Amino acid sequence: MRSKNYRAVKGQSYTRKEFVKGFPAPKINKFTMGDTKAKFEIEGRLITLERAQIRHNSLEAARVATNRVLMEKLVNNYFMHVHPYPHTILRENKMIFGAHADRLQDGMRRSFGKPIGTAARVEPNQTIITVRVNANAADIAKESLKRGAAKLPVPCRIVIEPIPTNQVNPVA
Repeated sequence: MRSKNYRAVKGQSYTRKEFVKGFPAPKINKFTMGDTKAKFEIEGRLITLERAQIRHNSLEAARVATNRVLMEKLVNNYFMHVHPYPHTILRENKMIFGAHADRLQDGMRRSFGKPIGTAARVEPNQTIITVRVNANAADIAKESLKRGAAKLPVPCRIVIEPIPTNQVNPVA
């Protein structure tokens, strides 16, 4: 089972968790990291180029990879925020191949599927991760976002721009 298999956005989003029993919780648990109260001069954003679904473990891997570079180089002098939340529940109709598989499955009869994970639906030009740093650490922010983008199943671009001085750090 790969992230690539569930990347395409098909049909209506399946998010009604009150009707689904036993779906796994999203692996991503922290959406903001670093110093949330400090003022920074530079903002870097990871922006998607295509419409897709990003699985919860891909979001967590991107968060960890981005945060690791920032922690090593800047200790706690940064602010990072992961924007999308994995609401969409993914299902799989498990099929068993090999000897005696015909006794264990019914093919497409009652093929609704069991929940296997969650995903976040993203649109083109949607921000996935925002990193705020001081002016002297702009190249570190770019490197960290590049490492995070490698963990995602969609092509992304990195935008680095100065923050206006009158803007406060928004969490959302």
